[in-house]
Amino acid sequence: MNKKKFFLSAVVLVAAAVDAFAQGNGVGGINDATSMVTSYFDPGTKLIYAIGAVVGLIGGVKVYGKFSSGDPDTAKTAASWFGACIFLIVAATILRSFFL
Repeated sequence: MNKKKFFLSAVVLVAAAVDAFAQGNGVGGINDATSMVTSYFDPGTKLIYAIGAVVGLIGGVKVYGKFSSGDPDTAKTAASWFGACIFLIVAATILRSFFL
């Protein structure tokens, strides 16, 4: 019986030590992952802003082309391109405010 109690207590101590080491490394890993992920948001939001600018330029050219040709659907096209640009800018701003 003595050996059985000794073995059981040794198993419990080893399990507690492994659990303590796992918690320490887990917290450090989570902190490292958080800092790595947040470091990608600034370049990501700048990329979204750049995409929004390109979409705005393309939309402006398309709307100008429709307006110049006398197409009656110009207002609808302008609204859709303008809405796409606003959506990209708002999405990037919201991402930036949440994660930075």
